[in-house]
Amino acid sequence: MVLAANQKIRISSKAENIILVERMIEDVCDLFNINQDYYGNILVALTEAVNNAIYHGNQANETKNIDISFKTTPEYVSFIVKDEGPGFGYDNLPDPTNPENIEKPNGRGVFLMRNLADKVSFEDNGSKVILEFKVNTTATA
Repeated sequence: MVLAANQKIRISSKAENIILVERMIEDVCDLFNINQDYYGNILVALTEAVNNAIYHGNQANETKNIDISFKTTPEYVSFIVKDEGPGFGYDNLPDPTNPENIEKPNGRGVFLMRNLADKVSFEDNGSKVILEFKVNTTATA
């Protein structure tokens, strides 16, 4: 996969398509010389966003798509994930660190995104998430 500074991929809502997102992250990090320290944060936050889009946004409906794009500036790399779902109440999520939620098997995706990215914002009722990572990007291509 050869990437430009602003590119979008579209995947169907299938779990096995996460590998395409992982490849995109690797390519972006390589192309823009993003420090390895940020790679893990980007990988976890973005795959959480895409998993949420697959399972919560698009309800694992394989006929629905998810668009993943990125933008870079000298200071930031931003990833945008957009699903075809109705959105969700992103400001009213239970805190997964509360004792009553610790044992629950899910409900940590947005929490992880907010703690791993430098900025997380939601648009379109939550069907679009923007993850920003403050890094020094320098293209090699």
